[in-house]
Amino acid sequence: MKRYAIITAMGILAAACGSSSPTTPTPANTIVFTAALSAANEVPPITNADQNARGTATVTFNLTRDSAGTITAATVNFVYNVTGFPAGTVLRATHVHEGGPSVPGGVKIDSLLGPATAITLPDGTMNNITFSNATFPDGLTLINQIIANPNGYYFNVHSNLNPGGAVRGQLVKQ
Repeated sequence: MKRYAIITAMGILAAACGSSSPTTPTPANTIVFTAALSAANEVPPITNADQNARGTATVTFNLTRDSAGTITAATVNFVYNVTGFPAGTVLRATHVHEGGPSVPGGVKIDSLLGPATAITLPDGTMNNITFSNATFPDGLTLINQIIANPNGYYFNVHSNLNPGGAVRGQLVKQ
């Protein structure tokens, strides 16, 4: 009986130890970033009628990876909410820009909002503004750079009153 108990205990211990080779985690095919938007975050801070504007943004990378986990293709979806704008404000553009906090930078990923698709905010607020499958001219290198350093990039919303940007927030990886 003692031998049976020892053999059983050894079997349980061997099963608990599992394989000696480590497992590699599977890389995510969807990466989500958020940004807290504020007129005070713009460079320089907004002090005109848009100064109370704020909002939130979610930027989602939809990635295709090869068997080694290398990103081979990507699209970007944007969903954002804004409030505090004057009634009748026209939003004319939204993008991801390169630049750390307080640093202005060039557009890196365009959301596809432009003059032909401008959005009017009847009461200064709008939720769930969505643009899907945006592409990016700088390719997969840019996607990898944003994943590695999201704080080096920001999302901003441009209005007719502030064509250089009305609200802005740094990307934060979720």
